[in-house]
Amino acid sequence: MRSLIGAFVGAFCLAAPAMAETPAAIVEDVQGKVDGVAFMDYVAPGKIIKLGPKASITLSYLKSCQRETISEGVVLVGTEQSTVQLGEIKREQVPCDTNAARLPERQANQSAATTFRTMRADAKGGPAKLPTLYGVSPLVQAKAGSTLVIERTDGKEPTISVSLKGENMVGNKFYDFAKAGKSLTPGGSYLAIVGAKRYTFLVDASATTSPTPIIGRLLRLE
Repeated sequence: MRSLIGAFVGAFCLAAPAMAETPAAIVEDVQGKVDGVAFMDYVAPGKIIKLGPKASITLSYLKSCQRETISEGVVLVGTEQSTVQLGEIKREQVPCDTNAARLPERQANQSAATTFRTMRADAKGGPAKLPTLYGVSPLVQAKAGSTLVIERTDGKEPTISVSLKGENMVGNKFYDFAKAGKSLTPGGSYLAIVGAKRYTFLVDASATTSPTPIIGRLLRLE
């Protein structure tokens, strides 16, 4: 068994440094002895993860919206899904919007004077769809020490203002609305403000308060 694992790891160790370091997935859960990653870490293509006996890990891919639960063995992180040796993997497709999970820089770096992104027409002349979250309680990635403001843009709703202090954040970089007992309105359009950054998004009309996979409610603001 060790020789098989060694061969699997060795086959990809040379290729891994050449792969892009852009995050491919986020670690949603870790159980037991798992080497190299922790809860809420991002992992890039080429990352090799070793799982001990009875250990498991849940990965959610930012591009494909694939959510994987992997038990034991060795995991090679890909761009849209994992390759697993000597372990078991269960995959499910979950509702998510890659535009929310992978925030484009042109939106993240808008100036302070821009309070609402102009809706751009698509190739057929229709309105561009706002990035969509599928849970009413976003998981927001933002810089600790700043202030997060959430404003409703298509109706009246109290503004939410949150001080992003270390004790309020997961891993010192994520603010979890669910953990804080806060939620938004299904079908609502919102503006998120962190410092000079402005980002508009939509909460899907079918979103509920039921537990939602992280990938479906992840909003990256940095």
